[in-house]
Amino acid sequence: MDRSLRNVLVVSLGFLLLFTAYGGLQNLQSSLYREDGLGVTVLSALYGAVLLSSMLLPPLLIRTLGCKWTIVASMACYVTFSLGNFYASWYTLIPTSVLLGLGAAPLWSAHCTYLTVTGNAHAEKAGKRGQDVVNQYFGIFFLIFQSSGVWGNLISSLVFGQTPTQDAVPEEQLLSCGASDCLMATAPANSTQRPAQELIYTLLGIYTGSGILAILLVALFLEPLREDLLEREGETPSVRATLLQTFKLLRDKRLRLLVLLPMYSGFQQAFLAGEYTRSYATCALGIHFVGYVMICFSATNALCSLLYGKASQYTGRIALYAFGAVAHLSCIIALLLWKPKPDQLAVFFVFSGLWGMADAVWQTQNNALYGVLFDQTKEAAFANYRLWEALGFVIAFGYSTFLCVSVKLYILLGTLCLAMLGYAVVEHLEAKHPARPPDVEVTTLAAGREAQM
Repeated sequence: MDRSLRNVLVVSLGFLLLFTAYGGLQNLQSSLYREDGLGVTVLSALYGAVLLSSMLLPPLLIRTLGCKWTIVASMACYVTFSLGNFYASWYTLIPTSVLLGLGAAPLWSAHCTYLTVTGNAHAEKAGKRGQDVVNQYFGIFFLIFQSSGVWGNLISSLVFGQTPTQDAVPEEQLLSCGASDCLMATAPANSTQRPAQELIYTLLGIYTGSGILAILLVALFLEPLREDLLEREGETPSVRATLLQTFKLLRDKRLRLLVLLPMYSGFQQAFLAGEYTRSYATCALGIHFVGYVMICFSATNALCSLLYGKASQYTGRIALYAFGAVAHLSCIIALLLWKPKPDQLAVFFVFSGLWGMADAVWQTQNNALYGVLFDQTKEAAFANYRLWEALGFVIAFGYSTFLCVSVKLYILLGTLCLAMLGYAVVEHLEAKHPARPPDVEVTTLAAGREAQM
């Protein structure tokens, strides 16, 4: 096997193992640690750290440690979060979630740099076009990585499904499920709320082992990049230069109009991970169903991401944005009206599947849109994107403990409408003064799933 391809597979399998653990654990936070809003506060602190990390740490760590050891160090930050869950409290989960958030942005930046440099070096040696090889390498990576959402959630459902839950959820509890859930009101507790502590420890042991395997795989088998290859790609910008360029780009009216798109992306992902898993799936079905419901989301998201990448050549991005907006608008209105009950099992999967279909639009098309509109300032544009999306996560998880689910759905509804309005104005401006389109495919693949940090 070619050495560069072997390195791509090592990185891909490392990320698969790491995010199998992290993805499954993230989806359970709001259900496992509902008391005093600990779970959603943890997620808010995590994405607040991501926001700071995106601006400050990637250039610094990559210059100091190199891509390989930046990936290893960042993966270790993820494992500390799994360890913190063994002794879940404010004093363990908040610090470890902040540490994870600080490691997230360097992890993704180092991975993108590694695959790009490796692909260009192999292309030069083989006499191929650099962008073709880089596209191929990112395609291999995301083909493997995207399945992590399925495996992580499957593990949690199989572990938590080992003991039977209460046969019937009390009617009093069902009245407080869905849009009617207000954390200020106390719903009766029963065995659907929290599994046995032994099962939680079993799951955390599996997730921690998976994260440690990821670190060992990358540390032992991934070859470091040669210095001359990194220098050929250009000097990594300094923290100060990155910050200046990021905020200077806000002078562009198009970027200001698009600010709500990444924020909405953060809002809607936070709603699914926080509110839908807790107030709909866990409340009416039990925590052992959260994994199965999220598998449906992950699978439809991955398939649609691949489909939209091909379909956009024929439909254009406006049609895809319209589909995503209509799908989420329909889901939000239906979630406001729906009273979830255990005998409506299929409906829980329909909502998560539709949510995944729409989320795939935001993940692929938002990144492609930023790459097209800000061709000459991609780094600053994507730094802005990560900043506003992380801010969306922070705000959504921050107000999660204070507002009823119905209010959160209305916030989603308003933000979606305003985001689409801003997007429509940008498309109108571009129709009058079209931008020169770059090679969008690399942009889409490279940044498409940074929301899973």
